[in-house]
Amino acid sequence: MGLRELSLKEEYRSDRENLIEEFFIPCLDNCIEYDRAIEYATLKSLTGYYFGLKSFLENKVQIRIVTGHRFRTSDLNIFSKLYGKKSSLFPLKLTPTKEKKFSVLNKMIETNKLKMKIAIPNSEEVYGSFGEKIGIFHDENDDMVAFTGTSNETFDPRNRNFESIDVFTSWNDKSRVDIKTNDFENLWQNKTKNISVYGFEDAVEKNLLSYSAEWILNQS
Repeated sequence: MGLRELSLKEEYRSDRENLIEEFFIPCLDNCIEYDRAIEYATLKSLTGYYFGLKSFLENKVQIRIVTGHRFRTSDLNIFSKLYGKKSSLFPLKLTPTKEKKFSVLNKMIETNKLKMKIAIPNSEEVYGSFGEKIGIFHDENDDMVAFTGTSNETFDPRNRNFESIDVFTSWNDKSRVDIKTNDFENLWQNKTKNISVYGFEDAVEKNLLSYSAEWILNQS
C-alpha cells in the first residue's frame, strides 16, 4: 500500500481529528523517506518515530531532520554524544527510560535511518531562531505528501497541543508539493537565504548550539 491509497484530508485539526493516528502514523507506515523541518528536536519527539511504529527499525524509512539550535540541557548532551561520537558536554546520567531512548536513537543513526542538521539565522532580517514547520513523505511509487503546521510528533496521548496542519499531495497538488520539496532540499544543502545549515557535529565544534529554557519545550 502506498501514500496514494490512504484516505487523506486537506486539513487536520485537533477538534475534529487525531493528527497522530489519522495522519502521521499512516503516512510513516507507507513511506520510505520522511523529511522534516522543525523548530525544536527533542529526545522524545525523535524516538517517537520508533515507538509510534513498533517495527520501525526493520522498515526502510529514512528520516532527515532540520531543526533549530536550541535544546534542553539533557537532550543536547545526548545528541552530542550520539552524533559527535565524542564525550558529551557533561557525563551522561540516564534514567532507564532515557537509556532505552538513547539506545534506539543510536541504532537509528548507526543504520543511517536518522540524519539531523542544525539551521541558524545568519541575517539581521531574521530575528530569533529557526522556526519552520514543514514535512514531506515519499513512498516507493514516487508519490509524495507534504504538510505545514505542527511541531508535535511525540506520539504521546498525554502531550497533544491544539493545532492544525494543511496537507498537499503530489497527485492532487503537485506544484505545492514541489515547492515544499525544493524548500527542504535547499535547507538540507545549505542554499537557503538568511539561514546557515550545519551538520550536528560541526555545530557542536563551533559552539553554535544553546540550551533552551525548560518551559519552552514541553515535549520531553
